[in-house]
Amino acid sequence: MALTGLFLISFLIVHVGLNATIFNDLRYFDEQDNGSMFNRAAHFMGNSLIIRIMELGLFAGIILHIVQGYAIEMKNRSRRGTGYQVSLGNRGSKWYSRSMALLGTLILLFLIVHVAHFWVPSRITHDMESAVYHNNGVEVHNLFLKMYEVFQQEWVVILYLLGVGSLAFHLFHGFHSAFRSLGVNNKKYLALLRSLGYGFTIIVSILFALMPIAMYFDWVQP
Repeated sequence: MALTGLFLISFLIVHVGLNATIFNDLRYFDEQDNGSMFNRAAHFMGNSLIIRIMELGLFAGIILHIVQGYAIEMKNRSRRGTGYQVSLGNRGSKWYSRSMALLGTLILLFLIVHVAHFWVPSRITHDMESAVYHNNGVEVHNLFLKMYEVFQQEWVVILYLLGVGSLAFHLFHGFHSAFRSLGVNNKKYLALLRSLGYGFTIIVSILFALMPIAMYFDWVQP
């Protein structure tokens, strides 16, 4: 569980870094970018054999993490046949550490919608417009335009923000607890990992949340 969790955290670094290239369209950088940097980066990721192989590993990692999570939750519930006589609440543990299965389920539902919005049209149906850039003349999927169209729907933006919120609380506990599961028990290192996890979670969550918000309010646009 810890290993698959850390693997998925490494994927988040790549994913948020790639998606953050949409902000190159901000007027502070290049107002005429119109998604060029993002589309070219996405085209590279989608047409690299190594990346496509890693993509299969990613799906396997996600499925394995989900199965492991539910298996651990069921095992914990079966061992604890009766509840505690006195509930410690947040004095014993944070609410999100006790709700990892629920948060994981919300993230799973969000992932299904996310894959349907972007991965299926890009990889399976190819149901999106193309763009050609003069510096190489290669025709690429205009994923930037697709993102813009999807995030013009208010309910989608709200859904994505709820998904990002679920991810944030999942990471608040999961980041440092993964290292504890791998045997790190030094208080100094655990405190450092907890702080690193909080910082990582805040940065990643803010960036993910800003993407639909920026497109909905036309801060970045085709």
